[in-house]
Amino acid sequence: MKAYLSIGGNLGDRGQNLTEVSRRVREHPKIKLTKKSSIYETKPWGKLDQPDFWNQVLEIETELSPLDLLDVCQNIENELGRKRIVHWGPRTVDIDILTYDNRVYENERLILPHPRMEERAFVLVPLREIAPKLILPSGCRVEDVQGNGEVQKLVIE
Repeated sequence: MKAYLSIGGNLGDRGQNLTEVSRRVREHPKIKLTKKSSIYETKPWGKLDQPDFWNQVLEIETELSPLDLLDVCQNIENELGRKRIVHWGPRTVDIDILTYDNRVYENERLILPHPRMEERAFVLVPLREIAPKLILPSGCRVEDVQGNGEVQKLVIE
């Protein structure tokens, strides 16, 4: 199954944290990392009085169920020091499942596709980079939806 993950963080070594998420995803025996966007710097969303975020989107292939994939993502977050103290607050790393094989799924732990992804430029810009023809939940192509917020592509050597 093809899925897209949005990863980001604004605490610690942001670049190293994104690299570490990609490495752990790539090394999981039931996940194949197929594409990775550039890294983008973005202003905080929701709670504004915090450092800027670095964001990236990963395209993966997996045989994991949506909830098993969520468990893997949350385990990576926890291993990298994620603390859930303030809603939309600062964090070392955040991993969201954006889509999972174009499925609609909802329970108390997970809603797919991600309910706010079409509002967020920090998700749409890197997603558009690696999957410009992807059809979003609204029926629009990702290349036609802008989202809110400022996003700046980083050039990292």
